[in-house]
Amino acid sequence: MEDIYAKFVSQKISKTRWRPVPPGSLQTAETFATGSWDNEDNYVSLWSIGDFGNVDSDGGFEGDHQLLCDIRHHGDVMDLQFFDQERIVAASSTGCVTVFLHHPNNQTLSVSQQWTAAHYHTGPGSPSYSGAPCTGVVCDNPEIVTVGEDGRINLFRVDHKEAVRTIDNADSSTLHAVTFLRTPEILTVNSIGQLKIWDFRQQGNEPSQILSLTGDRVPLHCVDRHPNQQHVVATGGQDGMLSIWDVRQGTMPVSLLKAHEAEMWEVHFHPSNPDHLFTCSEDGSLWHWDASTDTPEKSSLFHQVPGSALILQKTVLRSQVYCPAGLCL
Repeated sequence: MEDIYAKFVSQKISKTRWRPVPPGSLQTAETFATGSWDNEDNYVSLWSIGDFGNVDSDGGFEGDHQLLCDIRHHGDVMDLQFFDQERIVAASSTGCVTVFLHHPNNQTLSVSQQWTAAHYHTGPGSPSYSGAPCTGVVCDNPEIVTVGEDGRINLFRVDHKEAVRTIDNADSSTLHAVTFLRTPEILTVNSIGQLKIWDFRQQGNEPSQILSLTGDRVPLHCVDRHPNQQHVVATGGQDGMLSIWDVRQGTMPVSLLKAHEAEMWEVHFHPSNPDHLFTCSEDGSLWHWDASTDTPEKSSLFHQVPGSALILQKTVLRSQVYCPAGLCL
């Protein structure tokens, strides 16, 4: 990457997400959302890259990121996900989960759904009630799954005012992130280094599978599932390690790589080129990991030939800048 362009805004940004393009569309993403944190007033905002990227007569880039609209958000934005083309789901440090609706005709955002006490430390309405941060959100229309510092898992449907299902005390430690493996199954990561698989088809409140690293219980902060191989997930933790897991094969990762010098805050597979993986960290770096290969037997990212080693080449995209939690994928 030869050129990097920055736009300075008056907000501390915690999350950035591209708006998905319509299925089958050949157009590239032009709109992204951001969420802020640790400000007097926090916002969820929509931006357009507009003409940015077009080359002018002098060989430079034209245009600039343009703010389309924003809306105030109560609490820090802990996670941010597009539900579909028009709706954005935001997780709050107050324990609230909000669905915002974009109105393109007048470029505004409004609240279309809100679960104010999705996560809490004690029962809602009790004198000692206090909200617990909602730390992670994942969407699979029409469903939304949230996890939090309270160890609770919620399954919402966007058109329901109440949770479809809640697993109280799903974890005795903080749940940091969640992803869908397939429609009825999710995977969570927690603050003691465990991955847990939950099947909503089962009536009990116990995970169907638990995976973990041996040795120290290092907190895991982020997880993402391979777009084409639902059994493959990547996780990142407090020690900066990048772990690749095949949930079909035992309880240990198939690959463990030293990625960063500090906490890894996000990991994402490229949605259409999953041989490429991106990670960002508290150490200020953003890394691009390339798992493509010329070996004919390797048909996909983490399909290993017997006796071969999984090799990931990494390329720095941006270093020595504060990159806390905002991969824009």
